[in-house]
Amino acid sequence: MLSPVELTQNLVRFNTINPPGAERACAEKLAGLLQDAGFAIELRPFGEGRAQLVAHIGGASHKLPIGFTGHLDTVPLGAQPWSVEPLAGAIVDGKLYGRGSSDMKSGVAAFVAACVGLADSLVETAGVVLIITAGEETGCSGADALVRGKPQLPPVGALVVAEPTGNRPLVGHKGALWLEAVTKGLTAHGSMPEEGVNAVYRAARAVTALQEFDFNVARHNVLGAPTLNVGTLNGGLNINSVPDRAVIGIDIRTIPGQSHAKIRDELTSYLGADVALDTLLDAQSVWTDPNNAWIQSVMRNAREIAGVDTAVGGAPYFTDASVLTPALGSPPTAIIGPGELTLAHQTDEYCFVSRLDHAAELYARLIREWCGI
Repeated sequence: MLSPVELTQNLVRFNTINPPGAERACAEKLAGLLQDAGFAIELRPFGEGRAQLVAHIGGASHKLPIGFTGHLDTVPLGAQPWSVEPLAGAIVDGKLYGRGSSDMKSGVAAFVAACVGLADSLVETAGVVLIITAGEETGCSGADALVRGKPQLPPVGALVVAEPTGNRPLVGHKGALWLEAVTKGLTAHGSMPEEGVNAVYRAARAVTALQEFDFNVARHNVLGAPTLNVGTLNGGLNINSVPDRAVIGIDIRTIPGQSHAKIRDELTSYLGADVALDTLLDAQSVWTDPNNAWIQSVMRNAREIAGVDTAVGGAPYFTDASVLTPALGSPPTAIIGPGELTLAHQTDEYCFVSRLDHAAELYARLIREWCGI
């Protein structure tokens, strides 16, 4: 029996900090386990030292398979020192420590362990599709490459995103639209500013306007209102010159029903001709009706196995589902994984061992119910 705890420890020991990512060795480890269990596997290159994994088993039914997805890349360790070795996967007082232990190698390990344990029973069923990505932490670039690449990803009837939720099922997340706004001017000597056009002043006026921007849409009853944040502002090369270029970084989080193209058009008109917009990231929101029958079964199983609160909720972060869910046929999508939501990207990141075991049991039950085994 493949242990989800031991597998998480093994995965944490692969250094997949992004950049540069280097997910290939970790993906190959999982590919070997799944292939030995009977899965058909496909490693898709994703740049030097990087790869993504698509694995499937079954498909002997008119019913679409159930899908699971997770990413292997992690964020950097941060500036603060860790109290434990961040790539050792040590267990202390029931907590498995390490970068990626919560976000989200524990989730990947739990669904791989569940699938390996059930593989012999899945061949003559609707089956399971696993999509294990690279490059999620840099804007879902890996998932985007999979969707745009060949062969096309197979459609699924339901999708589990094993991001950290403490095993509480969530039914959606906001979208993310990251824009770069550029203002241009005319450089001149700092002692003669009247001879130039100051791009920073233009940017400052744009930032003030952005603070007052109104999306003019109703709040979502779970995800709340869309938001806009100016995260960066850079301009000028030296103090004694009139700057001829300034750049504003804009982070917009959207709710279901909003069009990112429309928002960009509105901002272009709102900010005027002095500001040029460029899209850095376009990740759509995800939302599944919580009354969906499969979502209800996920909630029931989460209550029974993990004892968690199953009030309808959404994730504060975006996930690969923003790319994968529409590409896979817009199946009902549940975000549920063993990691701790509040510990993602933190120093001394950890996952509770008990949550790992619960997640593997929960995923296994979802597979059994879907495939009728």
